[in-house]
Amino acid sequence: MKLFDVYPLFAIELARGEGAFVYDEQGKKYLDLYGGHAVISIGHSHPYFNQQLKNQLDKLIFYSNSIQNPIQEALAHKLGELSQYPDYQLFLCNSGAEANENALKLASFYTGKKKVIAFRKAFHGRTSGAVEATDNPKIQAPFNQNENVIFLPLNDISALTQTLENEAISAIIVEGIQGVGGIIVPQIEFLQALRHLSKQYNCVLILDEIQSGYGRSGRFFAHQHADIQADIITTAKGMGNGYPIGGVLIHPQFKATSGLLGTTFGGNHLASTAGLAVLEVIEQEQLMQNAQQVGDYLMNHLQKMPHIREVRGYGLMIGIEFDFDISQLRNSLLFDYQIFTGYAGTSVLRLLPPITLTEAEADIFLSALQKLLV
Repeated sequence: MKLFDVYPLFAIELARGEGAFVYDEQGKKYLDLYGGHAVISIGHSHPYFNQQLKNQLDKLIFYSNSIQNPIQEALAHKLGELSQYPDYQLFLCNSGAEANENALKLASFYTGKKKVIAFRKAFHGRTSGAVEATDNPKIQAPFNQNENVIFLPLNDISALTQTLENEAISAIIVEGIQGVGGIIVPQIEFLQALRHLSKQYNCVLILDEIQSGYGRSGRFFAHQHADIQADIITTAKGMGNGYPIGGVLIHPQFKATSGLLGTTFGGNHLASTAGLAVLEVIEQEQLMQNAQQVGDYLMNHLQKMPHIREVRGYGLMIGIEFDFDISQLRNSLLFDYQIFTGYAGTSVLRLLPPITLTEAEADIFLSALQKLLV
């Protein structure tokens, strides 16, 4: 049997990782500034994280949600504490797409309405509901086009207000920072308008923090830069440092009833252990502060380089837009300088490194990029 060939693959076989670096089978060292789509939050093979998983492996990996799981409860408590959402409720699942699917479902149950506002260039996942709220024709099969999803331009308060006046809207879903769309940061005034208008028109505000959450922006969630609270927050990628886990943070106004939401593997003992270990490392090593400091350092230096139109983002979620097609640049960074980066479209490099990244490690990238842009 062959693998279903949907991923363009680099001819590199990675054998191990440590911190912000990965190594191939020959021992060649690569700086990882992409972290598997922002998944590696606290660095590859973090010793505390690894030890916690090994300890749990010797006890219990999985049992269903029909029994009490004190690790889930510890994870929920620590997440509420660090995210500054202590009175919210947590539903654990397996991925970001599943988190968004459940968030949209919960909003519809709560409001009794069906229509959803999403935004251009949004990416919310690949399950049926998440795909319908995703503005990406590459993954939208014709039967997934949903007349109940209305796509609006990001940052257009007038279009948003007009739609809310004319449609019965269940939920507004927006990314804290658009990742796949090219590291596009919603304006603070726009996020504040979303909060105000969603209350005025009795719809649920869902903040998709799957890529932009878990300290990556310098705040626990990127929307907190706008000093707002969401009704529902979804999270996943950095939550387990590579172990599959997702979550939905739910305002106390939503009342849980038996069977309202469900999952087989979500919140299993090993996943909960991974999630709790990540939070403990973020807290102990002050990684939100590190993300802000090193992110500022990177952006300040990038803004002085030639051929860069714009540097955008918060913390260690950075988009670099160039005035040329970056295909060759990205290949040169990887194969000539051994640096992994991401991209969006034809002109944007995406940086999503572990939030443990140091200024000295950032300098490796800055030096290589400076040489390539001369």
